[in-house]
Amino acid sequence: MSTAAGALMAGLIDYAGLFPPAGLAMEPAVAAYAAHRRGADRWMLGRFVVPVARLAEFEAAFGGLAPADRGDGAWELSALLGSDVGRDARAVEAFNVARRGDAVIRAVEVRADGVAQITAARTAMPPAFELVCEVPLRGDLRWLLAAVRSVGGRAKLRTGGVTPADIPAPDAVLKFLEGCAAIRLPFKATAGLHHAVRAERALTYAPGSERATMFGYLNVLLAAAALWLGRPRPEAIRLLESGDAGALVAGGEELRWGASRFTAGEIRRARREFALSIGSCSFDEPVTELRELGASLEEPAMTGESDLSGGASTGGSRPTDRKAMPR
Repeated sequence: MSTAAGALMAGLIDYAGLFPPAGLAMEPAVAAYAAHRRGADRWMLGRFVVPVARLAEFEAAFGGLAPADRGDGAWELSALLGSDVGRDARAVEAFNVARRGDAVIRAVEVRADGVAQITAARTAMPPAFELVCEVPLRGDLRWLLAAVRSVGGRAKLRTGGVTPADIPAPDAVLKFLEGCAAIRLPFKATAGLHHAVRAERALTYAPGSERATMFGYLNVLLAAAALWLGRPRPEAIRLLESGDAGALVAGGEELRWGASRFTAGEIRRARREFALSIGSCSFDEPVTELRELGASLEEPAMTGESDLSGGASTGGSRPTDRKAMPR
């Protein structure tokens, strides 16, 4: 039987080292992902995130790795579409054909401000590709979320960036999570989620970086789990806004944060059906911080159920243009 923290973390982290604040060049980002795939914590690793416009760079860096350095199994990628969705769709299909299974794009991500963009992306991409649609956190989201669901897609939530203005208000994040939960629409979250618990932090790794209150990935995931399980809105907003790391108890088959309690089974269900993954420019920070909070991180036993997030085949279970956006 797995721990609750293990259920939460399995296949969770889509690695986005190419994006701010890490902003690695392609070769070191590919090398870092390869190292994580070989490491003891590989069961927490999801897909490698790369813009379609940089697939040639990826292939060059990937081709420079010795086969033994790549880790077991095929690499699974999530590719970010740019403004020409049709062209990028063709590039994604060509990539999968050319790689012959050693690296494969499983998901494509697209920014969509309207229903027409969502429909166009689904029309361009064959059904075999998971379509992840980032929607803006403004106005009435119901139409956009319903459109994502109608094409069999997943929603995407952006929770931060490299300036204070990039960080949405908790109420905006909660409305997104509520909207997805109401229509049973799975989602991915990204940007500013490389820390475990909400707190004021530096927004980049540069000396003298601006500081702001950032969401922790635990805040987002547990608020989402509460809504998915039908718990009241006040509990979800309390979890989303909490910065009380001392109230977190994550050492066994139950995870407790203040008055909220989640069993491993409840977390497993919420991850498998709703909160699919997070994008993070760091893999080490989210894992290390959770361990520092006393979490017992044990790889969940295989249950025969579908995987949690559709993530990479790395031993665990688990979704633009050239200008990088923070992850």
